[in-house]
Amino acid sequence: MGKTIPDIKRVLEGQVGKRLTLKANGGRRKTIERSGTLEETYPAVFIVKLDQDTNAFERVSYSYADVLTETVEITFAEDTTSGMMVSGQ
Repeated sequence: MGKTIPDIKRVLEGQVGKRLTLKANGGRRKTIERSGTLEETYPAVFIVKLDQDTNAFERVSYSYADVLTETVEITFAEDTTSGMMVSGQ
């Protein structure tokens, strides 16, 4: 199923306050993996509050276009063993 930026935004708005793991392209063949909570969504970006024990930053923001272009991959932690994945495709 093809995604659009409004579709991605709508999915993320419904997941505010939930735990997630994100994998981001760090450039030069590096992948950065971070865990935290989806804190807020805005018209162009979303904010993730990171776990303080494993990350140097308190918050990071990414654009919905980052998810669409698969620069950022988000996996939401669920109460069950399966997770929900948000990607551009």
